[in-house]
Amino acid sequence: MADGGLFIGWGAPITGREAKGLEVLSESLAYYGGLQEQGVIESFETVILEPHGGDLQGFILLRGSEEGLAQLRVDDEFVRLSTRASLIVASVGVIGAALGDGLERAIGMYQQAVSELA
Repeated sequence: MADGGLFIGWGAPITGREAKGLEVLSESLAYYGGLQEQGVIESFETVILEPHGGDLQGFILLRGSEEGLAQLRVDDEFVRLSTRASLIVASVGVIGAALGDGLERAIGMYQQAVSELA
């Protein structure tokens, strides 16, 4: 079971770059599908948000081991796709996340930090 995640979020497309944005999204989904087939990630989910007036337009959540996801973040193809996306849509962000068994460790670290400051 995955203990880590990568939250890859994005905002609105840059005006005039909408079609290119769909191309990069399609390319990214094919890449993540390949990573899943290779066992690099456990799974991924793509979410497109309805118009709501906020900055976040959608996100992809990759699930896997913390170690594997840490290595993925510096993989040349992952960095290339993230860079391309940042040139097409606003506010691209890649954020690590605790999932499954990783939640217990993340909460424990938080509790320890709180107790050290008390």
